Amino acid sequence: MKGALLVAGTTSDAGKSVVVAGLCRMLARQGVKVAPFKAQNMSNNSVVTLDGGEIGRAQALQARACGLEPSVRFNPVLLKPGSDRRSQLVVRGHAVDTVGAKDYFQHRQHLRQVVADELASLRAEFDVVICEGAGSPAEINLRATDLANMGLARAADLPVLLVGDIDRGGVLAHLFGTVAILEPEDQQLISGYIINKFRGDVDLLRPGIDQLTELTGRPTLGVIPFAEDLWIDAEDSLSTVADAPVGRSLPPRGREWLTVAAIRLPRISNSTDVEAVACEPGVSVRWVDDPARLAGADLVILPGSKATVSDLEWLRRTGIADALAARARTAGPILGICGGYQMLARTITDRVESSAGIVEGLGLLDLDIEFDNPKVLRRSSGRGGASALPVDGYEIHHGRVRHSSDAPWLYLDGAPEGSVRGSIWGTHLHGVLENDAFRRTWLREVATHAGRSDFVVAEDVSVAGVRSAQLDLLADVMEKHLDFATLESLITTGAPADLPVLRTTR
Repeated sequence: MKGALLVAGTTSDAGKSVVVAGLCRMLARQGVKVAPFKAQNMSNNSVVTLDGGEIGRAQALQARACGLEPSVRFNPVLLKPGSDRRSQLVVRGHAVDTVGAKDYFQHRQHLRQVVADELASLRAEFDVVICEGAGSPAEINLRATDLANMGLARAADLPVLLVGDIDRGGVLAHLFGTVAILEPEDQQLISGYIINKFRGDVDLLRPGIDQLTELTGRPTLGVIPFAEDLWIDAEDSLSTVADAPVGRSLPPRGREWLTVAAIRLPRISNSTDVEAVACEPGVSVRWVDDPARLAGADLVILPGSKATVSDLEWLRRTGIADALAARARTAGPILGICGGYQMLARTITDRVESSAGIVEGLGLLDLDIEFDNPKVLRRSSGRGGASALPVDGYEIHHGRVRHSSDAPWLYLDGAPEGSVRGSIWGTHLHGVLENDAFRRTWLREVATHAGRSDFVVAEDVSVAGVRSAQLDLLADVMEKHLDFATLESLITTGAPADLPVLRTTR
């Protein structure tokens, strides 16, 4: 098998990332040398790659599905939204500018060449490249400058599969309308459909699928069932809705649960950090944005933020800052990661991201942070906690610790990192809780502080294992529910030449 394919979606969060990961895992298990590619992503969930840059977390997961280490090649353009309608522009893994919607257009010609070069390089090296679109190709107001959807498909002559989320309702209209609204040259690359997140009897849907084929001349390659157990590495912000659970809670090994409130910041980044805790039996994790929800939690997690000062102001405006202070007075466990760690400081000096100057932090750690350039972007390893257990992870931040009188929580590459004061912990290290032995030991500390003496930490949970099992489950679903013969034909021979154009009144 040799070729490439683009998976587009009728909407954001239609399931493009999951379908691409599943296809990649399915092909890799068949011995195909496959790689993922997303020309342009917009996300604050990112990871640091071995080649020293940052990419969207979904592309890192897709790389793992292929049996590859994450690389900037798989996501050459990344936009990280800030707090003022502007986004940090990351090209080939490194921040090059901060842009708004209009001035971003000035970069388009250069970025188009970056995208073309990276995709051509991957296609030369791998048998198959599975590309992921961005948002929806139906956003025709953005078509002239599109890099990731039909602009990419036209430039690279890629057949396109269109994914629709039936859980939202109106999926047949979404699929039909997305094709119909496109210009004829774009329509002729839309080669088929995938219906995602289906619940119920597929025979009841079959007449609609048949009529969609009659109306558009394009087949539905598969109806993917809704899978409750697929939840880890959920990139889209729609997956972090306030009061929503993280993952599927497993029964406790002891007689007590450990409850976790993860604060749903407006500009949350790397929200997937909390998923490692949610993998644990007897740990119930929920996103919250109400200060009243903090009082009953055994642990509160302040995750990362792309706009630390702005989100700190939001904590104060909502009353969550006062709730955190009250919690600290009663020794209630709190963990801050990256931007959340910075918010726990006495002061934050920011002349880089917000230009706010010196800002008073929550003061729950004896810590002073100053933002500076260049951005810290590295993978780090070392030891952490009282038991000095091995840890590794990655750092993405402008903040530097200028003063800390609290005990270090970790030592990374021999240098102190993070802080601990009683039942309050903080670190810049993303992924720290994915270190299984370290996480277990730390959760025992949390349970002790929270008075949960009958909470028992499981000894057999591997976050990497959970992630791998979910990728295999995805591949199993793809193999069972997709028309593989048609998929292979599209990859190897491209879009059929006789696809009809749907006429509109445009």
